[in-house]
Amino acid sequence: MSNQTKNATGSIPTNYGALGTLVTVFFFWGFVAASNDILIPVFKNTFHLSQSKSQLVSVSFYVAYTVGSLIYFGISKIIGIDLLNRIGYKNGIVIGLIISAIGTLLFYPAANTSSFPLMISGLFIVGLGFSLQQIAANPLAIVMGDPKTGSQRLTMAGGVNNFGTTIGPLLVSFAIFGSVAAGANNASIESVKVPYLILGLAFILVAVFLKFSSVPNKIDLENVAQKEAEEGNKLFHKKSAFQYPQLVMGMIAIFVYVGVEVATASNLPAYLEKHLSVPTEKVAPYISLYWASLMIGRWTGAVGAFDVSKGMKQILNFLMPYLAFAVFLLVNSIAQHDVTQFYVYAFIIAGMIVCDILSKGNPARMLLIFSAMGITALLIGIFSSGMTSAFAFTSVGLFCSTLWPCIFTIAVAGLGKHTNQGSSLLIMMIMGGGFVSWIQGALADSIGIQYSYVVGIVCFAYLAFYAIRAKSVLKSQGIDFDKLNAENSGH
Repeated sequence: MSNQTKNATGSIPTNYGALGTLVTVFFFWGFVAASNDILIPVFKNTFHLSQSKSQLVSVSFYVAYTVGSLIYFGISKIIGIDLLNRIGYKNGIVIGLIISAIGTLLFYPAANTSSFPLMISGLFIVGLGFSLQQIAANPLAIVMGDPKTGSQRLTMAGGVNNFGTTIGPLLVSFAIFGSVAAGANNASIESVKVPYLILGLAFILVAVFLKFSSVPNKIDLENVAQKEAEEGNKLFHKKSAFQYPQLVMGMIAIFVYVGVEVATASNLPAYLEKHLSVPTEKVAPYISLYWASLMIGRWTGAVGAFDVSKGMKQILNFLMPYLAFAVFLLVNSIAQHDVTQFYVYAFIIAGMIVCDILSKGNPARMLLIFSAMGITALLIGIFSSGMTSAFAFTSVGLFCSTLWPCIFTIAVAGLGKHTNQGSSLLIMMIMGGGFVSWIQGALADSIGIQYSYVVGIVCFAYLAFYAIRAKSVLKSQGIDFDKLNAENSGH
């Protein structure tokens, strides 16, 4: 990747063919993650679990990312070289897909024996595979083109991820309940095994396809870091990734970001059942809307990665979010859900578009603005009722949508040869999705599900702090996203 050819504008063109192949794995991450939100209330009813114990589904899945990252980190130390630099990025993703496929096989005996521990063990192994895939795929998406549009490219990949999160709950819900008229107590655990076995087969097929694709197996991260700091000529060469403040603070940021994103969704079914009397078998469209909200935001944020004119980008800024919303309406209509109650959500999307425009493509500014809006949405959800409260909690998805690429881009900026190590440390912190969900579930058992969303406010408050602090840290290292984005807007 070090010999990328610049186009007539002087920027490096995006390799859309390879990027298109790469983002297929992003789809699977989203499909499984969102499907967990359907499994949680089903397992809670079937196995008679408390709200906190039901969150073990999230804990097992997201802690697997931490374990996988620690294994990666340990192997790299033992062999004396970064593991991906040894086996290759593409090969790493292929191996990760195979590990995840093995995890799906456990759903067969788990479903036949109605074993909750075996179920979450299968999710744990799927998560282990995902951890290796993420360590490799995120840096790949950033460097498949001009470094200046790296965060937008990662946002684009995230948009594909959230297409998976949008249809995942619907397909898994249909597989479990068969008909939406079925009752939650009549749901068959055995019906879970079929979609997950099919998913395992899909993992294997994509692994084979990816192996023979044009996705690069090696990338020059030192060259990318040099370009990030070329304006100030201050590229820092440190002995360890831990010596970069933007990464250390970014690890906490990933923990709380994934935490608030997952906890908001995984506790949503319990809130809807208690305060809006929505039964478990009817909750799928609400979960789908939450994850579709991330797709809406990420499709909007991805506009900056397209090689089109400034005028066309302005048009796409308004077109893409509503196109994503139309996808949500379409798939839920096909699933025979009443979508008329969701039309008003179009006005909330307009607010997100304004926030995206105000961010001007700057990851630090976007992180600050969207975190502030996330706090606002949660406050409205806590202190209102009915569909107003439900839509407020759902809109958290809109304001979480672009935070992953913002945090990831800021955290690995300037790391150079330590980028892989930094990436594995960030992926490790995905465990926040499990721990924050459990914390909110435990709080819900004591103070009520609605007020438990105060946990998310604390998470967003830290993200706002990180946005401000990381900006000044990066400037001291010669990396100014304001300047980079100003230059990029001129192309």
